[in-house]
Amino acid sequence: MAFATSLKLHNPFSPTSAATERRDLDFPAAVYLTRRLRNPPRTVAMATVPTNDGAPRINGHPHINGHAHSYAPALAPRVAFQGAPGAYSEFAAKTAVPGCATVPCRTFADAIAAVQAGQADRAILPVESTMEGTALRNYDLLLRHDLVISQEVNLFVHYCLLAMPGVRPAELRRVISHPMALAHCGRALAQLGLHRREPVEDTAGAVEMLRSHRLLDTAAIASPRAALLYGLDVLADGLQDESWNVTRFLLLSPKSSTSSATPPLPPPNPKTSMVIAHRGGSMVVLLKVLSAFSRRNINLTKLEIINSSASENKAPVMILDIRGKGSLRAFPHVLYVDFEGSKEDPRAKEAIDEISQFSVFVRILGCYAANPNVYDLQ
Repeated sequence: MAFATSLKLHNPFSPTSAATERRDLDFPAAVYLTRRLRNPPRTVAMATVPTNDGAPRINGHPHINGHAHSYAPALAPRVAFQGAPGAYSEFAAKTAVPGCATVPCRTFADAIAAVQAGQADRAILPVESTMEGTALRNYDLLLRHDLVISQEVNLFVHYCLLAMPGVRPAELRRVISHPMALAHCGRALAQLGLHRREPVEDTAGAVEMLRSHRLLDTAAIASPRAALLYGLDVLADGLQDESWNVTRFLLLSPKSSTSSATPPLPPPNPKTSMVIAHRGGSMVVLLKVLSAFSRRNINLTKLEIINSSASENKAPVMILDIRGKGSLRAFPHVLYVDFEGSKEDPRAKEAIDEISQFSVFVRILGCYAANPNVYDLQ
């Protein structure tokens, strides 16, 4: 396996290879902040939302309760997200698309449906995190629909313990939040004596419930921005058990409707995501995929293998065949691959053609600008 020696696998989330530095971002309302974490990120930028239109709001919302669109100019792009106003997904959307109008949705599937129905221009989904890997499984949703990845953004997740104004820690009897947030803060909650933990759909939804019902014996785990948005007190911050807690979000867009014979220019610093499906011989296929990229000196930034098994009660992966009749196809073995470069690069085209010869199905999920920055919304 000599080819493996030239293959470079990066993890953009890895704190060990990152150096703290400042970079110019592409939106003016960013305040740059380098935080001294136990493992510092490559770039940490604190993103704020422009407020030069005079509307009285925090984070773009003219009011708190009720899931209305955030205030934005009429022609601003609309980004659908899962959760209530103040959710981490909304902050990620506003960081990736400054000035956008956000569209709250109950589920991730609803966010995708909003784009397909023309109620939003893009959807944003969390797909992996440093603490959970890809347990979020939103890649499955992406594979079932005909949307493409158009952008990525990495968000440092900073958890706070929020309560109604004037409530003291000793008065708290329970804490509510998204199940993942509760799991990420287990040690801190135990130290605070908060052993009664109740999961809800999302962090911002927990804050909204706390505020609307005026729960005086209950705390919520959410972001410091949510505390400002809903007018709550921050009783403790930095609750996460691990200091390095980064979530990667992907923005999904409809496919371009242009019919020009000339392919569009690749984005700066391009990255391409693809899925490779096959029906057997997992190790052989994996080695062939690695060889196809390695021999052309194409670096991978993500490689994930999903194997379904009836004996282990793991369902096959369903993928929309966008080249055929638009039907869903089931595959027992799937590889998710991100590689550096454009899908239009001749070397990448050769690698993809080679992989297509020994795999059952190949689909390009998107070609977009790689963004190594990590944004902090504290």
